[in-house]
Amino acid sequence: MADVDETQLPGLGARYDFTTEEGDRLGVLVHRTGRRDLLLYSPGDPDECRATISLRPEDARTLSELLGASSIAERLEAVQQQVAGLTLEWVRVAQSSPWAGLTLREAGVHSETGASVVAILDGDDVTAAPGAEDVLASGAQVVAIGTADGLAVLTAKLTGR
Repeated sequence: MADVDETQLPGLGARYDFTTEEGDRLGVLVHRTGRRDLLLYSPGDPDECRATISLRPEDARTLSELLGASSIAERLEAVQQQVAGLTLEWVRVAQSSPWAGLTLREAGVHSETGASVVAILDGDDVTAAPGAEDVLASGAQVVAIGTADGLAVLTAKLTGR
């Protein structure tokens, strides 16, 4: 397996690059939104892309299946996120959520679920370790940690189900 170089891109995501056995330099830019960009670098200049293909999350999953990945990898990732009875969950705030537009305090997120919101991603805005006055905007993605039961309640409230 080739060596993969990882570069964190604050506010954007991460880029992973490697050189194939044939000498081509390839990269994958993983955006926080889930979009992936496939990058093919120019042979003479490792910083210049000669081609870029953008993939939505479903397209990326389809391509990974075609390249030999499987849904087992997703299950393994979910298991790895569980630590001592705690799970990390990413949930999008639906318009139909009773908490959409409320602050964390107004929603009583921790009191009602026992889960802790550790980040809110809203477009290009990232709020790490949000406070009680941060808003659960419709369409924002919430990153939370808690027990499976607490996260189930949180997910139900945020998705409006």
